[in-house]
Amino acid sequence: MRECAVTALVLLCSAPALGQTVPPSWKVVKDAKATCQIAVPPEWVPFGENSGAAVFHDSTTAIAVVTSQPGQEFRPLSPGLVKSIGIPKERMYENSAGRVFYQDRAARTPDETSAWSSSVPNKAGTCSCHVVVLPSIPEETAKKIALSLSPVPDKT
Repeated sequence: MRECAVTALVLLCSAPALGQTVPPSWKVVKDAKATCQIAVPPEWVPFGENSGAAVFHDSTTAIAVVTSQPGQEFRPLSPGLVKSIGIPKERMYENSAGRVFYQDRAARTPDETSAWSSSVPNKAGTCSCHVVVLPSIPEETAKKIALSLSPVPDKT
């Protein structure tokens, strides 16, 4: 019994860290205040200087944006808010004290976009990310970008 509890604890503690790793060759994009960051595939390019955004081809194909909200306390979404936003249970991937991650829009046609949002706590507030892609971009890529969201590591 104790071995199962220890294993579960290790897995729970390591899950957030796994989601915040930057895949090899991916680029780090920081928000305008350089307090939050995401990682994007190497073929993505910055969308302007210090904008906290990157695009694939152009902003109508795929865009990922990272922002920081200083002073905004991070909290999981309440059941009432999840219901009012209209997030189906199967699209709410995580709603915990360490991360909120969900799909806010699913494309129904090749011309429509899908979108994912994530938020994590930061020392001074909340980090947020929004990824919007056409169906030609693999869903796993969009999810990986959203899950890469993290505070910028301290320089120590």
